[in-house]
Amino acid sequence: MIDYTKLQKSLKHLELQYENYCNAPYRKELTELDKEGISESTIQRFEICYDSLWKILKRYLIEELGIPEVPNSPKPILRLAFENQLFSSPIEQWLQYANARIDTAHDYDKDKAEQCLILMKDFIDDAIGLYQTMTRTTWE
Repeated sequence: MIDYTKLQKSLKHLELQYENYCNAPYRKELTELDKEGISESTIQRFEICYDSLWKILKRYLIEELGIPEVPNSPKPILRLAFENQLFSSPIEQWLQYANARIDTAHDYDKDKAEQCLILMKDFIDDAIGLYQTMTRTTWE
């Protein structure tokens, strides 16, 4: 049986921190350094959530769908999940998330960080959808 606790926790933390990020511009008490810290924390939570997601997805493909040969890297796993109709959005969207994860891991460039944050709402929605598909539960 697959334990989804880590994915659920990381996704909930990302969801809450993204909300904090979205509200930060309206909070007068925050300094620019505070806002930058919130942005960086949101990206770090995305990285943790994304990593947890693809690893759980790999287990799901093996244990629940019975696929014997599952690669050990995110993009091929995402393609395999798409082929098995686990996503409601196009594979290109999921590959954008994968590229954002790669970009933020190797270079905390401001432009790359901003591009990652632009994808965040869609990622959260898609990750929740995948979580619900895999667990057969509703997101709370």
